[in-house]
Amino acid sequence: MLEVHQFPCLSDNYGFLLHDPATQETVCIDTPDAEAYLREAHGRGWQITQIWNTHWHPDHAGGNAIIKAATGCTIAAPEEDSHKIEGVDRTLTGGDTLRIGSYTAQVIDVGGHTHGHIAYYLPEARLAFVGDSLFALGCGRMFEGTAPQFWRSLERLKQLPPETLLYCAHEYTASNARFARYADPDNAALADYIREVEHLRQRGLPTVPMKLEREIATNPFLRADSDELQRRWGGKDPVETFATLRQAKDTF
Repeated sequence: MLEVHQFPCLSDNYGFLLHDPATQETVCIDTPDAEAYLREAHGRGWQITQIWNTHWHPDHAGGNAIIKAATGCTIAAPEEDSHKIEGVDRTLTGGDTLRIGSYTAQVIDVGGHTHGHIAYYLPEARLAFVGDSLFALGCGRMFEGTAPQFWRSLERLKQLPPETLLYCAHEYTASNARFARYADPDNAALADYIREVEHLRQRGLPTVPMKLEREIATNPFLRADSDELQRRWGGKDPVETFATLRQAKDTF
């Protein structure tokens, strides 16, 4: 079985090391803090062999050069963002695949937060690394993309098996929960989720990873195609409702 080692870094990022015990390969999912990644890998006796970047932002690719110099690893990154990312050996677009040991990772186009943002889905392990495209009870700010592009990206994630575990890159859930309650106040499943989030954060525990089926039921951005959200927020289609929700969250 693949192992995921999750650890906090920077102010609110999570770092992820994906390890295959059979081959001893270890992948960095993004590189927000090179020293933290090297320290965590060394502490577990793991040798970093690859970096998989989700997008170009410095809190996701800023540690590439230092980690590559220290380990000789290879770097895979989204093709559209690759000119902004250091040390790229292989560029990726939606539909591509790459491997860690005997496990295949499928590349999903989740552009919207940045134009080239990608996610990595490992069907055999039933997990996906989604970067800043989707958060627990939220989604990334739309810095570069458009609402139609971002909604199509979220639809792709919604099509994954409902039991998929989603690893997002930040601990934003408590803040996202406040907006979600405002956006969708009559959602009983959301109320239950928020109580759990509050309990976890009071104990200093992470809210990541999260299960896709729960996000589909509670995350207002994934529910932009629901009758409830469209009645409350308007829009003649999910794209318009999503755009309204994203704008409201930006100023919430």
